[in-house]
Amino acid sequence: MRLFIFGAGYSGTNIAAQMQGDAEWRGGTSRTQARFADLARVDLQPFVFDGETPTDEVAKALGTVTHLIQSISPDERGDPVLRVFGQQLNRLMPRLEWVGYLSTVGVYGNHDGAWVDEETSCKPVSRRSIWRLAAENQWLDFSQQTGLPVAILRLSGIYGAGRNPLIKVGNGTARRLVKPDQVFNRIHVADIAAATQHLAMAMAGGIYNVTDDLPAPPQDVVTYACRLMNASPPPEIDFETADLTPMARSFYGENKRVSNAKLKKRGFRFRYPDYKTALSAMVADDQIR
Repeated sequence: MRLFIFGAGYSGTNIAAQMQGDAEWRGGTSRTQARFADLARVDLQPFVFDGETPTDEVAKALGTVTHLIQSISPDERGDPVLRVFGQQLNRLMPRLEWVGYLSTVGVYGNHDGAWVDEETSCKPVSRRSIWRLAAENQWLDFSQQTGLPVAILRLSGIYGAGRNPLIKVGNGTARRLVKPDQVFNRIHVADIAAATQHLAMAMAGGIYNVTDDLPAPPQDVVTYACRLMNASPPPEIDFETADLTPMARSFYGENKRVSNAKLKKRGFRFRYPDYKTALSAMVADDQIR
């Protein structure tokens, strides 16, 4: 396997580390050279890709790639990789066998707390989710045109080492926002990495929800984190009167419970099936900074 990751950020570098033993070579991109050291820490050969301009270095590297992961966010113009390389992408990658596209459960939109799965109609609300759904369709079209398996991984709220509510409790920035009946799914970044590896090794195509078993109110997660940290929970804040950025407020406009049954049916088992398991493990492993 020769692995290339467009957008080797938080999820991408964790995927790279997870698949280190599977690939004889791994490369990844960042927008500038400023993050090259982060990529080097997981033994990714670094490349610059700004989402606008193809480079000879990237084009040459793609020539030997067998497995491609795309993690760069789209915009109103579509998926940046397909926009920049277009039909040339297939010609640049004669050895390509599998593609993984990291998307979001935001494409489902609001379902008033009801359960959704991969067969549920998508009705995205935010612009970023509308763009994500369009990019998903671009990659599914790519799959049809080339005959290559493309796995769409719809991710819920990402957390893990360095990004979790335990850190916010520890530094005093945790808040308990309360909106009646609001729930969110979450996913530990280690399970994103393992699920990507699982689908890649199976050469699986199609859409998969990569999300935990326990959609829960956000204030419950903060309360549990406080309990683990032996800290007093912060006061509850009414969502309607809370001081939030427009983007933060928009997340609360989508309320759903996302099923992961399809991924489990493929044989995947979550290391952290719910936030309680994950946060307890983080405290035990001293991942609270």
